[in-house]
Amino acid sequence: MIDIDESSDTMSEQRGLLTGEHFMLGDHAAAEGAILAGCRFFAGYPITPATEIAERMSTRMPQTGGVYIQMEDELASMNAILGASWSGAKSMTATSGPGFSLMMENLGLGIMLETPCVLVNVQRGGPSTGLPTLVGQQDMMQARWGSHGDYEIIALAPSSPQELFDLTIRAFNLAEKYRTPVLVMTDAEVGHMTEKVVIPRPEDIEIINRPMVRKGDVRPDQFRIYRDTGASGGKSPASPMAVAGEGYRIHITGLTHDERGYPAMNAAAQEWNLERIVNKIRNNQDDIIQVEEQDLKDADVVVVSYGISARTSLWPIAMAKKEGIRVGLLRLITVWPFPDGRIRQLAKQVRAFVVAEINMGQIVREVERCAASNAEVHGVNRPGGDILEPDRVLGAIRRAAGRAGDSESPDRT
Repeated sequence: MIDIDESSDTMSEQRGLLTGEHFMLGDHAAAEGAILAGCRFFAGYPITPATEIAERMSTRMPQTGGVYIQMEDELASMNAILGASWSGAKSMTATSGPGFSLMMENLGLGIMLETPCVLVNVQRGGPSTGLPTLVGQQDMMQARWGSHGDYEIIALAPSSPQELFDLTIRAFNLAEKYRTPVLVMTDAEVGHMTEKVVIPRPEDIEIINRPMVRKGDVRPDQFRIYRDTGASGGKSPASPMAVAGEGYRIHITGLTHDERGYPAMNAAAQEWNLERIVNKIRNNQDDIIQVEEQDLKDADVVVVSYGISARTSLWPIAMAKKEGIRVGLLRLITVWPFPDGRIRQLAKQVRAFVVAEINMGQIVREVERCAASNAEVHGVNRPGGDILEPDRVLGAIRRAAGRAGDSESPDRT
């Protein structure tokens, strides 16, 4: 645990906020990003390799006027951050594979209640207890489909400690703007990596806060927590919220409900509910989806990757270019919603995709779906426990480009 000296020159106006340049663990960077985004409630349960986030927050929440609580398990942790959000606080939890599974039911509850909050998953090798201390990217499809029913989810995939900081802030902004839980799907390598992290001054960071009902907008007894007053325009596509205890009528339930939040057990109410929680994401994909593109204009082969696997793909991409292969990188910063349109567009221009990920084949299936046989799709996969060997990615690039001798790799030196 790192003690934070509040008398330090790097503290921002004695508010307990870090600024400046730091040599920082990825998990700690996620915690600092949450704090600068306005998070003032953290509930969690220890689990490798995410525990360092909870440890950091246990020190930093009191220093910034927030609340840290260690819950009895992951089910309670997810529930606690939903309740804290409805009390007006920006809230977060963090976990890894087994805990992520336990949070799925209450993640679905948060989606149905349209509750802004952030869940960080520092992925490790699974299934079950699996490899507690070793890397995996095996929860990517669970992130999309882990809870039951129809819904959309926002999931971001950082590839460095700096991005863990930056994307945790973005996760809070998206959660607040769209009134929904947002996932940060990092991995053990990035979470336990120590690198330079630049933390801007609070006034230099864009912060989005949830739409709130204002006094005079509506009589408290006539307020409707799910009325579509913000869905058709304005800065946020979500309806205004009210803080419990401030006099407005609030009723929330995981049951299919009406605009008051009261149970409405019929097909028309179900259609209205699901159109709200699905379309506010689908209709705003241009705002939500982020990707990084390198050298795609004239590429024959495109490497699609995310997280630590995108970083370990950089060397084989560079080696393939030296061999004359026209290869580019499409790094998924937003994995969900998936960038279907960009993959479909590229599939009509390139010979093949190479999808690099630490699992037995998950996001590769999405690329295959979007490519729709217009381009070949080659998966480079391994179970959790270690990074993808760059030589294997280079071999896949050569095969995708139609080059012989793909099993041989040049000396990296």
